[in-house]
Amino acid sequence: MTGKAGSRRLHPAGDRPDRAVIDIGSNTVRLVIYSGSRRAPDVWLNEKVSARLGRDLSATGRMPDKSIQLALSALGRFATIVSDIGIEDVQTVATAAVRDAENGPEFLEQVRALGLQPRLLSGEEEAQAAAFGVIGAFPGAQGTVADLGGGSLELVQIEHGDCHDGVSLPLGTLRLPSLSEKGPAEFRKAVEKEMAKAGWAAEHPGPLYMVGGTWRALAAYTMSKDGSPISDPHSLRLDTETADKIAKKVARMQPAELSAIQGISSSRAAGLPDAAAMLRVMLADLKPEGVVFSSWGLREGLLFQQIPPGARGQDPLLAAMSHFSIPRGGSATLATLIAAWTADASTPSGNGAERLRLAATMLALAAARIEPNLRLRTAYGWAMDKRWLGIGFSDRARIAAAVRAACGKPAILDELLPLADEQALREAAGWGLAIRLCRRLGGGSRVSVLTSKLQRQDGKLVLWIDESRRQLATDSVAGDLKSLAQWLGLEYEMRIGEPAELSAAD
Repeated sequence: MTGKAGSRRLHPAGDRPDRAVIDIGSNTVRLVIYSGSRRAPDVWLNEKVSARLGRDLSATGRMPDKSIQLALSALGRFATIVSDIGIEDVQTVATAAVRDAENGPEFLEQVRALGLQPRLLSGEEEAQAAAFGVIGAFPGAQGTVADLGGGSLELVQIEHGDCHDGVSLPLGTLRLPSLSEKGPAEFRKAVEKEMAKAGWAAEHPGPLYMVGGTWRALAAYTMSKDGSPISDPHSLRLDTETADKIAKKVARMQPAELSAIQGISSSRAAGLPDAAAMLRVMLADLKPEGVVFSSWGLREGLLFQQIPPGARGQDPLLAAMSHFSIPRGGSATLATLIAAWTADASTPSGNGAERLRLAATMLALAAARIEPNLRLRTAYGWAMDKRWLGIGFSDRARIAAAVRAACGKPAILDELLPLADEQALREAAGWGLAIRLCRRLGGGSRVSVLTSKLQRQDGKLVLWIDESRRQLATDSVAGDLKSLAQWLGLEYEMRIGEPAELSAAD
């Protein structure tokens, strides 16, 4: 069955694919279909073809005929897919290669003949779209976005939820080899000449936000060498000195060495040494406060620009967590009740801990619906490997520690210790033990939460249970109460009381 009605029948309302971006880049032509939350959309389908439209621009000023035919074949397939699924919100954009090529206008006419409506982005528009991708992924971000594609490098300043001073430079990965052939000194001189057009970037505080597949390959190299337990490079942060050392080493490596590393494709490995050499020039010229790798860029920025200003202010972590956990039994309403119930035992230390604790509660509730033999590793994988926006590696580690403890395993894994402070991890494990106690008490029912109370009193952790729920006061509940109290360094007591007594205890 085809068309919009068929799509609605096949997919639940909350997971219906309803947005798509077709990105005609200098290196790849890609279709990404999205579903879920408007604020933090899920990738429903991701396909690409390495057409390399921009490979000959430096030499001929034209896109090769073979590349054009490969791109048009992919675009015809993409047009059919979005039509069959019934997606009406389709943005088709073309960037540097089509913008700069002599035969770009002719190519766009061929794309229109496929039933698509391509929009040729200017360099400024391309930079802005990448900037809004970073703004959407990192609320409150301030710094410079460096979006590296096959045909160009876009630099744009971001602050206060907006962007300015964007510039597009002819320093894409397909153009760098012609510069590097002239030797390191000439390469540096050529890059510095182009970077002079972005002199404003050195005047602004903040890190470089690295956007693009080649930068992500550099992040994959770094994580591989560090033995990181996290597989997603999104939000990886490096100080400037470390980034320069890594770039210096990668610039001297052969593509074959790099493609042997998990997470680095052969196509990315081919351009990575030159990109790393360029990064060293960028770091020296712009003097940023470190680098941050972003998996959100142009395509996500186009989507982010579509949503109303009020929706842009939503917390992307909680928006994504709600959409993910609700179908799996992690009710946001119940999670909020449980987070309030466990608050007195948790005593989070600040630094955004309350939102992390709520997110961990939702994830733990979703994990509770999984078969016991799969629960621990699945919940841990969700925390560590799924792409969550608005948090860094240390936050991931804290959520992971919490969901492990909610599964009955509060001991801190050694692999988490390089990611977050041990005390912060112990605190998060305490959240998980408190969530576990709440679920043990009454299966996580709303009634059991509302007819009981957990609080600290004079160095003791007290669990109050309403007289009407006396039957819930079992040895297994006492055991979990004891485990939590011992983890927190407290004595413990379980009391049965009338509702009035519960009120008096507030």
